[in-house]
Amino acid sequence: MAALEEVWRSDFPLIADSDIVYLDNAASAQKPRRVLEALDTYYRTTNANVHRGVHKLSERATTQFEAARERVARFIGASDPASVIWTRGTTEAINLVALAFAPTVLHESSNVVISVMEHHSNIVPWQQACLASGAELRAIELTASGELDLDDAAAKIDANTAIIAIGHASNALGTVNPLEHLKGLAKGAYLVVDGAQGAPHLPVDVEAMDCDFYAFSGHKMYGPTGIGVLYGRPDLLRAMPPWQTGGEMIEHVSIKRSSFADLPHKFEAGTPDISGAIGLGAAVDYFDSFPLAAIDAHEQNLLSAATSGLQQIEGVEIIGTARNKVPVVSFTMQGAHPHDVGTLLDQQNVAVRTGHHCAMPLMESLGIPGTIRASFSLYNSTADVDRLIAAVQKARTFL
Repeated sequence: MAALEEVWRSDFPLIADSDIVYLDNAASAQKPRRVLEALDTYYRTTNANVHRGVHKLSERATTQFEAARERVARFIGASDPASVIWTRGTTEAINLVALAFAPTVLHESSNVVISVMEHHSNIVPWQQACLASGAELRAIELTASGELDLDDAAAKIDANTAIIAIGHASNALGTVNPLEHLKGLAKGAYLVVDGAQGAPHLPVDVEAMDCDFYAFSGHKMYGPTGIGVLYGRPDLLRAMPPWQTGGEMIEHVSIKRSSFADLPHKFEAGTPDISGAIGLGAAVDYFDSFPLAAIDAHEQNLLSAATSGLQQIEGVEIIGTARNKVPVVSFTMQGAHPHDVGTLLDQQNVAVRTGHHCAMPLMESLGIPGTIRASFSLYNSTADVDRLIAAVQKARTFL
């Protein structure tokens, strides 16, 4: 494992020779050389628009662009690459579902079930969809450890539940949610999964998990910013109207009417993020070049060491102690605002995230303004954990 750790760290130029301890991976992960080189190569050798060009550069760009789609489809277990829609990220992907799919199934007597721990991107789109349709929005409460209260879930998911929208894992607590159990409660409801924190750390097989939609972002799993994925069941995607219109997504246009392209292009209006898709394909290749079990074991060791070390510091409280977590540890320090702690850590070159983590309803339910969040990735090390613990201990002496 030590040899792998050295390989992982050396693959990421920004941190390989830096004194920065980067522990903000749940917000955005660093990029390996393979991704940076893929972006550079595209712009240096291929830069052209896709699909309609007959010249060699356009044909080359189209081949690389669609090959990336096929690569991502294999990564998430989607047998049909046309079920992979390029988006700007998880936020746009969930909005696409809320705007193009939700109106076809929501009405005044139906309800949408989310959870209290959701990221705003998996709350606000459903609020708007419910306001537009008259449907009710319900939120599953949490246990004291930060897990879904499954009794409350069973009470809130009923025969009128049209959509269950849930995070694969919590960005604020790290909690991994029991998707299979929720699907068993669904009673015919459609399952929409926010996979922003799941795809970088957990095995994803959209067909095996029997979800209807799965969304994730490239920048959280070593890919570029501004590129993301919406997987949707092909039959549902084909029945949905496009949510944006214009070039690229059409079959034929006249002054009076238009017809739309088949999947996946129906949902990809305008010039796409070609380099972003190619970069995400390279990120998936990098991710898949190592055994997921080895990555998981490494990240879980870091999580365990960080949790144990923080628990030894007087005045520090761990927020979220679920049995099954991605490598995220959130904590508070007695008598100190999270932003003040984060600033003191930054002065020691330890980068963490502070605040409500776009999970204000969760923080309100916990009765706190926010947390300090350290989130780990494969290129982090036990030395990084030691630096975190030492930095928190020093911050404690100032506060």
